[in-house]
This record gives sequence, structure tokens and C-alpha cells, in this order.
Amino acid sequence: MKKNLSGLLSVCVLVILSSAYTATGQRSPQTVTSPNSSTRILVTGDAIVRAQPDTAIISIAVVTQNRSALAAQQQNATLSERVIAAVRAAAGAGAEVQTGGYSIQPQRVYRENQPPTITGYEARNSITVTMSDLTRVGTVIDAASQAGANSIDGIAFTLRRDRPARNQALTDATREAVSKAQTLAQALGGRVVRIVEVQEAGTFRPPIPISAGVLSRGVAENAPTPIEVGSLEISAQVQLVAEIEINQR
Repeated sequence: MKKNLSGLLSVCVLVILSSAYTATGQRSPQTVTSPNSSTRILVTGDAIVRAQPDTAIISIAVVTQNRSALAAQQQNATLSERVIAAVRAAAGAGAEVQTGGYSIQPQRVYRENQPPTITGYEARNSITVTMSDLTRVGTVIDAASQAGANSIDGIAFTLRRDRPARNQALTDATREAVSKAQTLAQALGGRVVRIVEVQEAGTFRPPIPISAGVLSRGVAENAPTPIEVGSLEISAQVQLVAEIEINQR
């Protein structure tokens, strides 16, 4: 009876010991459940910075019409030379004056059940003026009108030296994205552990367009043309991936 009891106790001891070791002789790992978990979120930050333009782009046109294509062209050439000289003088040193386009088009009359009839020709010489002295924009328009230009196709203000404004917009957009990530983490009961990835979605600095039309030489002679420059809006967008740790307790 004692021998049987001793053998039974030995078997129980072996079973207990074997449950504490794996087949390789190592102790079985203990599973510990962490109270925290992590996840990743994608957030976007936007920012707009206002800046004063430093460049004006003016599109001026000389348009002439005549029954003869040659006469329309010659008349246009004479007026265009005057306009270019006047614009260069009014824009001041450093201004860029160049041809933006040139065309001679037939003028047609359409009648029902008849082929179109050419009644004359129109010559058009477009001149582009790029200048940094924005106080002279109105003066340039007046000078062009007085010299023979009869159309302003448009004016736009832009920013050539835009790096400081773009950098500020990117900085503000990044800060907003980080702030959004921190807000989301706090709402989930956690915190931002690290920024995994950052991407610039883009910056945008649209020019300020000012539409214009046919000039009246009489108005330009009596009063200077008022031009208000305004300001530019430079926008930036940044996307970032943040890893956040959430407390599960």
C-alpha cells in the first residue's frame, strides 16, 4: 500500500513539473497583456498667408482694321512702335516689354445661302509688360492709350519673391496638422508617440487678375487711371501620418 502511494505521488510531481517546461526544456513563456495599444492616423493641415504682390503683368493690344491686309499691317506697325516706346518710358528701368502675340485675320460677312465675303482685315499686336514698380501701372496704361493702344487685355499682380511667404504657409500648415493629431489622440485617451510621415500637398499663389477692355483715349488724357493692387493669398497644405498610443485601461 505504501509503495503504491509513493508511486502515485511521484507521477503527480512529474506532471506538475512537465507543465512548467516546454518540449525543448525551456520554461513556458508567460503572456502579459499590455494596457496600451497603438494606431496610426492621417491628418491634414491647411494655412493661408497674405502677402503684397511685387510684380505686375499688363497685356496691351494695338488693333487696326483696313480693307487691305497690307494697309492694316502697316498701320498697326506704326502704332505699335509708338506704344512700345511710350510704355518703356512710362514703366521705368527694369521693366520687361515683349510681344505677347501677333495676328492678321480676315473680317467676313455671312449671308444666308451665300459663301462668306471678306470685307477687310484686322491686325492685332499684343504687348506684355512685366514691371516691379506697381505705382506706375496706371501711368503705363495711360501712356499706352495716348500712344495708340486701343485695348487692355488684362492686368495681373503676382509675387516673384515668394519663398518667405511659402515657407510661412508651410510652417503654419504643419503646425495645424500636428495640433489636429494631438487633439485626436487626446480624444481617444492617448498621446502622439511620433510622426511617421509628412507630405507637402502643395502651395498655391494665384495672381490677382484685373479684367479690362477697350481703352478710351479721351478718358486717359483727362485723368490718370487708378489701380488698386490689393494682396495675394498664398495657401499651403500638409498631410502627416502620426502614431498614437491609446491607454486601454
